[in-house]
Amino acid sequence: MKLLLDAMLGSLARILRMCGHDAAYCLDRGVEDDDAIRDLAAREDCVLVTRDRKLAERAPESVLVESKDIDAQLREVAAAGVDLTPTPGERCGACNGELHEVDGEGNEFPEYVPDDASPVWQCEDCGQYFWEGSHWDDVEVRLEEL
Repeated sequence: MKLLLDAMLGSLARILRMCGHDAAYCLDRGVEDDDAIRDLAAREDCVLVTRDRKLAERAPESVLVESKDIDAQLREVAAAGVDLTPTPGERCGACNGELHEVDGEGNEFPEYVPDDASPVWQCEDCGQYFWEGSHWDDVEVRLEEL
């Protein structure tokens, strides 16, 4: 499912990316105006995820998220049929780019990547590195408790 999240849902976008979803965030795309957000979602064939009731009513496909609390937001998108299974190695949590696995042999990782991290993925768009660290455990526990 391809998603476009409005300006009020940046934290939700990051978690949805950790679940492997193509979850674009409108502010990352430089779009904030309601009409522009709706048009972008339609043009890119995305389901619009928004906290704005009027915008949701005007979008062809949308999920209205009413809560400000991230756990409640996760429950709402799950109830709308969005799979919340963590999927490491799919999407960049920072920019939504696709990740590819990087072999440790012959590659120098930045200092922030632990020496024992394996596998390691790199974003094709922004170049950031990812691995399954304790943050993955935290997200898995959070999602299991919903």
